[in-house]
Amino acid sequence: MNAGIEGKLRIAIVGAGYVARYHIAALRRLDFVELVGICDLDTKAAQALAKTFDIGFVTADLAELGTRQPHAVYVLTPPSSHAALTLQALDMGCHVFVEKPMADSVAECDAMIAKAREKGLQLSVDHSDHFDPVIMQALAWTKAGRIGDVLAFDVLRSSDYPPYAGGPLPGMVRQGSYPFRDLGVHGLYVLESFLGPIDRLDVHYRASSRITNLKFDEWDARAQCADGIGRLLLSWNVRPMQNRIIVQGTRGVIEADRFLQICRIKRVLPGPKFIGIVLNAFTNALRDVVRVPWNVLRFATGRLRPSPGIQHGAQAFARALHEGSAPPISAEDGRRPVALMEAVCAQADRERRDELAARITPLAPVDALVTGAAGFLGRAVVAALRARGQSVRILVRRADPVAAQTPGMQVVVGDLGDPNIVDHAVDGARIVYHVGAAMRGGPGDFEAGTVWGTRNVVEACLKHAVARLVYVSSLSVLDHAGRDPAVAITENSSFEPWPERRGAYTQTKLTAEGIVTDAIRDRALPAVILRPGQIVGPGAERVTPNGTLALAGRWIAVGSAQQTLPLVYVDDVVDGLLLAAEAPAATGRIFNLVDPQVVTQGDYLAKVKGKLGAELKLLRVPTGVFMLLASGVELLGKLLHRGVPLTRYRVRSLRPLANFDISAARGALGWEPRTGLRRGLEQMFGQPSADTATTQTDGVDS
Repeated sequence: MNAGIEGKLRIAIVGAGYVARYHIAALRRLDFVELVGICDLDTKAAQALAKTFDIGFVTADLAELGTRQPHAVYVLTPPSSHAALTLQALDMGCHVFVEKPMADSVAECDAMIAKAREKGLQLSVDHSDHFDPVIMQALAWTKAGRIGDVLAFDVLRSSDYPPYAGGPLPGMVRQGSYPFRDLGVHGLYVLESFLGPIDRLDVHYRASSRITNLKFDEWDARAQCADGIGRLLLSWNVRPMQNRIIVQGTRGVIEADRFLQICRIKRVLPGPKFIGIVLNAFTNALRDVVRVPWNVLRFATGRLRPSPGIQHGAQAFARALHEGSAPPISAEDGRRPVALMEAVCAQADRERRDELAARITPLAPVDALVTGAAGFLGRAVVAALRARGQSVRILVRRADPVAAQTPGMQVVVGDLGDPNIVDHAVDGARIVYHVGAAMRGGPGDFEAGTVWGTRNVVEACLKHAVARLVYVSSLSVLDHAGRDPAVAITENSSFEPWPERRGAYTQTKLTAEGIVTDAIRDRALPAVILRPGQIVGPGAERVTPNGTLALAGRWIAVGSAQQTLPLVYVDDVVDGLLLAAEAPAATGRIFNLVDPQVVTQGDYLAKVKGKLGAELKLLRVPTGVFMLLASGVELLGKLLHRGVPLTRYRVRSLRPLANFDISAARGALGWEPRTGLRRGLEQMFGQPSADTATTQTDGVDS
């Protein structure tokens, strides 16, 4: 055992992901700890974290971090890097606390343990669930015999992951076993603390196909232990989210809810069975009425800290070093669940690796590649190209067996954010129609599908010398809140000056359009940019029109019903794309595609209501009322120091764009709406639209 460290315990952090902030917050509360630096390959993330916690040194190189002379290094990176970083830190003479799982393989664990012994240093693993207050309570009750002899232990856990944000595939996407390595490890070591060593472990996994970038998203395990049966049910689809353990004994049952931080016990009571069941339910309900709001209050006031197990575990290792005692979790403890999981994880990894490799197969040259081919516009583009007799390749996130068996069609399965799969899809295509982009989700979804996707497409088009890229941008890149309605909107109209205030869709579409225009200007990319208005047609009836929000099952129309909408029929947009692919005068230019016929928001919503009937719950709110609501939401966000989804600027930006000059598309592309809104809306809603659509003269405000 090492002697305690006198003076300040100097700790360095490796990894600036979400878990790092919990470790840092916990360590900062120890007066004997000094945080000397943060290391991460993503220096921007490391700098942001360092600024939040006032840490003065940031680097992307662990060796450089060694110049800060840390006593200990906390390795908080993805599991695939644990072994290499731990070995390097031990060679630097540092004690190491590594996140779970200890490593990807038993061999790596053994190498880490051997190095720590060779150097005479402490090596511990973050088995944070051992330090979770409600699990500790449940274990104490069990050891005290409050539920008799333990028979079974169940873990019920659902989760989600931040979306893949583009670039080289991370472990979450690349490894089939990632979910079980990530959460199964917790279940296994906690299970053993209640039931004793696992003698036999049977694990099953499956792919629900609900999450395109997480292959195996449903896991169940059954463990035969020395003192009973343990079960783990892990899901990335079950909602609402849950994180519970259930301990079943001969005289009672314990249930611990780790989200609510509540531990309940149901025991055998004297008297009739039914009376005991009712009394247990009644007493636990009464306690929850008090405990739930009490824990909410504790959380709001900082007395109950987020992820308490992680924070307690981080502090426990630091205290052990400071006092010269053995860490509560040994390296051998960390190795055990890795050994239990290794075989099934290797199998899942092999299946995922084979699947990803099968996506890259030799392909014959084609006339066109369409990204986003599973979407509303993408499907229409593919149909039009096929009707012309062209060979078409599509890039989609999910396998399409029908398309794959269609003569003249090729299917590439993958994510737009993945540079390798995009390069493979573009290779051999004469024209690329880049229609795909993220339409919903969090910032990571938009970053991967829109920004990374466009960057990857541009790079691949340049590499493979495609004849032309037709890129579908959006009118959302234009200034909505600050525009002058009397001035016609052209391709040179002002961009959105505050994209971060509008949200992720506008931000990423503006960035993506910039990637294409920069490549046109600086690298001679043969590309055309199209900005269609809101695309309508059969199948788009449930899409809210501009100036309308979908909230809690209702459509909220903001402002006057006489606002005009910048609509365009889907077949007319397809015409524009096909013209842009061939028109000699189009290369390097931007074109707005909006039908000159005028349709008011009120008239359009009336047609939707006529088609959907009682299914559509519509509420119109004056702009002033919505501005007042936005002011309140903004104030609440300031008080809670959180971003909010509704602001006054977003309300001002809800006003639909109007008064379009489409002479550029008419002149250079020869584009004119062939179907037009009048006929298009009839096809969409099955009713005449002669009374609700009138022709707008270019340059005249509607």
